Amino acid sequence: MATRPKLGVASATSQEPRMSSEDRMYFEIYDAIMEHRLPAGTKLTEQALGELYELARHNVRKVLAKLAADGLVDLEPNRGAYIASPSEQEAHDMFELRQLLEQRVVQKVVQRATDADFDKLRQMVGREREAYMQGNRPLWIRLSADFHIELAKFSGNTLLVDMLRRLVSRTTLLISTAETLGQQPCSFDEHLSVIDALQKKDQRGAMKEMAHHLEQCACRMLRRPEKRFDLRSALGKPDV
Repeated sequence: MATRPKLGVASATSQEPRMSSEDRMYFEIYDAIMEHRLPAGTKLTEQALGELYELARHNVRKVLAKLAADGLVDLEPNRGAYIASPSEQEAHDMFELRQLLEQRVVQKVVQRATDADFDKLRQMVGREREAYMQGNRPLWIRLSADFHIELAKFSGNTLLVDMLRRLVSRTTLLISTAETLGQQPCSFDEHLSVIDALQKKDQRGAMKEMAHHLEQCACRMLRRPEKRFDLRSALGKPDV
């Protein structure tokens, strides 16, 4: 995923980089997918996106290619771009790979992370808990995914972070929009259990907690029903 630039009005004393139309399209679609405003299987047409963002088709294709590299969009020859909709077998394979990678993350973080790093993770989990308690399901899902990526960053292995980001993003698409907050175990409690073990330098315990958490994540992945939506509304674009 690209680094999100700071937004702001440039002045004589402060020249903050402006977000290009391509970057804005990328981040708005990324957010809409991760927050399930754009459901899995949705077709993203170049013409419609070009009109929404006032971009030429070749620019739209560049953004879609970037989203495909993140695992959020599938580009199908002669058919176009679709929000990724992993199959049951792919879901199994992805969680199997996540188990391997995130066990390695735990091993590295035990050795490298500082108390300040753990404080940052606990703050993230606090925001995750708050979003859950307020019934803000899209934000809760997003923060739950971000926890794993942030934890991986403390491993110090950028390739590991990039691989895990793609897997986390893609497995997040499996969460059913039909699920309700009250029917699910709380992922933030499991995240806290991982942090507690890591901060105690209990590598075996942390690996066990992470394995349990990922098993629970896999169990929560339910089949999604078809859902009608409006592309303009999902991307926060006003009617014209």
